[in-house]
Amino acid sequence: MTSKELQYVEDALGHATYFKTACREAASKIQDGELKTFIEQMGQKHEQIFKTFYNLLG
Repeated sequence: MTSKELQYVEDALGHATYFKTACREAASKIQDGELKTFIEQMGQKHEQIFKTFYNLLG
């Protein structure tokens, strides 16, 4: 893997982690149940993206 490709992988994993964390933090502050559930699902999706991408490396 080239250094540029490795940098892309690191960026992608970092973005997935950031969005997962941001969704969880936002969901903890939301009162509307339907919106809270939607944002929690988005966080789970970003967690799955991270795991899938990470597993492709190994």
